Amino acid sequence: MRLDKFLAESSVGNRKVVREYIKSGLVKVNGEILLEPAWEINEKCDVVEYLDKQIIHKGKVYYMFHKPAGYITAKKDLINKTIFDLFHKDEMNGVFHVGRLDKDTEGLLLLTNDGEFEHHLMCPNKHVEKTYFFGALGNLSEENKRKLEQGVYINKGEILTKPAKIEVDKQGVYGELKEEIPIDILSNITSNYYNQPIVAGYLTISEGRKHQVKRMLKAVGCYVIYLKRVSIGNLQLDNSLEKGKYRELTKLEVEKLMKKQVI
Repeated sequence: MRLDKFLAESSVGNRKVVREYIKSGLVKVNGEILLEPAWEINEKCDVVEYLDKQIIHKGKVYYMFHKPAGYITAKKDLINKTIFDLFHKDEMNGVFHVGRLDKDTEGLLLLTNDGEFEHHLMCPNKHVEKTYFFGALGNLSEENKRKLEQGVYINKGEILTKPAKIEVDKQGVYGELKEEIPIDILSNITSNYYNQPIVAGYLTISEGRKHQVKRMLKAVGCYVIYLKRVSIGNLQLDNSLEKGKYRELTKLEVEKLMKKQVI
């Protein structure tokens, strides 16, 4: 195994950071300083030290995280709270988020130290589907649902979005549906919207453009007031996982995510 890979998988830092540690002479293998990140080591028997502290190979890690609204998807920020404020710092060295969710968006977010895993899920050519539950002001006619399914223009100069899947769960006037729609959506609605048309449902996309779900729905006359990602590929958000909490993915879940998606 490469030395930089060993350190990255041991939560010392990401590959870019640990390469600098190595080149700066901060890493020893069997008592000797090595300056080459690509140096091959035996992770089972070689003794690796960083700042004179022995490093235990942790291996690849995969986390399912239930992101709450109000946190940005980033390692650090000078103004906003980040998702990593909700993790134990020592566990997150070398771990990064797979894709991102907007500050006001909730739901399923994956974290890992495995670059191949991230590439498989985020590469546009892989067509991995992501499903979002949304609540929006407005309504969706059959014509507008067809537009979403076939692709819409979400900004001047951008190409048509890829075909999507849309499933309407509830639709009508807010005053009539307020007892039937999720409380998380209600918290974003004031009494001024009592007679406002509202629609709730699921939108599945296979791209990752900025604010894509919000912009797609806006293109057909709907203003999103609540958004939650509920699945990535064949992985569903664990309903028992509270907001702000995380758990490791099972071996089977990782294997299923890494399988080729059928479109």
